[in-house]
Amino acid sequence: SKMEEFCEHVAQHLQQHLRGEHRDEMDPLVGFCSPESSAVLIRHVYFHCYHTKLKQWGLRALQSQSDVSHCQLDFQSRNIIPEIQENFLCLWEYCERSFDNPEWFYRHVENHSFCLEYKAAGKENHVVLCAWKDCNCTFKGRCKLREHLRSHTQEKVVACPTCGGMFANNTKFFDHIRRQTALDQQRFQCSHCSKRFATERLLRDHMRNHVNHYKCPLCDMTCPLPSSLRNHIRFRHSEERPFKCDYCDYSCKNLVDLRKHLDTHSKEPAYRCEFEACSFTARSLCSIKLHYRKIHEGDSEPRYKCHVCDKCFTRGNNLSVHLRKKHQFKWPSGHPRFRYREHDDGYMRLQLVRYESVELTEQLL
Repeated sequence: SKMEEFCEHVAQHLQQHLRGEHRDEMDPLVGFCSPESSAVLIRHVYFHCYHTKLKQWGLRALQSQSDVSHCQLDFQSRNIIPEIQENFLCLWEYCERSFDNPEWFYRHVENHSFCLEYKAAGKENHVVLCAWKDCNCTFKGRCKLREHLRSHTQEKVVACPTCGGMFANNTKFFDHIRRQTALDQQRFQCSHCSKRFATERLLRDHMRNHVNHYKCPLCDMTCPLPSSLRNHIRFRHSEERPFKCDYCDYSCKNLVDLRKHLDTHSKEPAYRCEFEACSFTARSLCSIKLHYRKIHEGDSEPRYKCHVCDKCFTRGNNLSVHLRKKHQFKWPSGHPRFRYREHDDGYMRLQLVRYESVELTEQLL
């Protein structure tokens, strides 16, 4: 009934595990391997405690909303947690305390907001200041400040009890459920790609992806969101490669690419096809997925369809060549290729986008 009691209970299991008690040859504890240190494992297990609490909040939220159904996604991933940061370090001014347990870390940071005093801003207005490192934001009340602090700590407040997905608020959690609404109940249709949605707000959020407002200051590329523009600049115009391999000189720009590379150092195949009577193995998840689509899902069937003449292709690249040569289509300046989106009939068709580019300020970048 209390988070403190729950964490103390799990801590007993963790202590027994670290002392080597009740350990079998195949360790059953969360299926997690930590080659670095026990501290990494401790943070990982405590994150499971925090994740469990969020799933309970999610279950209560669903029970309080009679018009919202349950998640239809695979329940087998409900206890899978994301990769967590190296440590939970408070960067509030003059603090810098670190925590093993995310629950205590988030509560600690929230307490900073309660201790702040309002400061004058103008003749009549008073505000509270965020004292997080390198942040100068101000807010009219402590409640808004606490919401803002979650952007620094990456705290989530609710999780789906079925699939385990974590969300920043109940609205995004309910959107996660409503996106799974049956097709015949999705009454709001996108005028650009014909995709349907259960609510008008979800449709509006989707429509923003069809408008590229933000133009790269270094080339002609345009993007729908500031975050996608930042990613473009990082991958196309930056030489920085912060993710380095411990076994060779390889370095890359994101963690996903590093994980794929690390698979090449494994002598044994890390992945096996789960399809019955199939013995295929591979050293990368990408290879397994490609094998599954080609062998077990009939990926040889043409999935890309021309929206002009309905001719079908097995690869998006072939459709691009067709659009350029047959119909004289050209992709916008700064964009290296056409983009395709899956429609209700299962075919991939050209994604229609309006390019209303707006220069970004240096502050936004």
